[in-house]
Amino acid sequence: MTVPEIEASAVPADAYLLDVREQEEWLAGHAPQAVHIPMTQIQGRVDEVPDDRTIYVVCRVGGRSLQVAAWLNQLGREAVNVGGGMQSWEAARRPMVSETGQEPFVA
Repeated sequence: MTVPEIEASAVPADAYLLDVREQEEWLAGHAPQAVHIPMTQIQGRVDEVPDDRTIYVVCRVGGRSLQVAAWLNQLGREAVNVGGGMQSWEAARRPMVSETGQEPFVA
């Protein structure tokens, strides 16, 4: 199955952005509008993911998000992988926040 992919710079501002990185990565820096469900928890929490809109899936570099997007698409959801992950997000100078009180960064 081929998974659609989008550049970080092209993700719509009002997108449902699903961040599947681990907790430490999330705390260091994430997109302000992102929803955090680590890849290791997605099967048990899939009901939290909307089924009526496109889901943009992001991780650090794009590998984990590709796997999650493929799985969501197999379930009948419309999921798109964010190419290059949060590293591309940061390089595109998209907004980021941290949960640590320090400057956000991609861990």
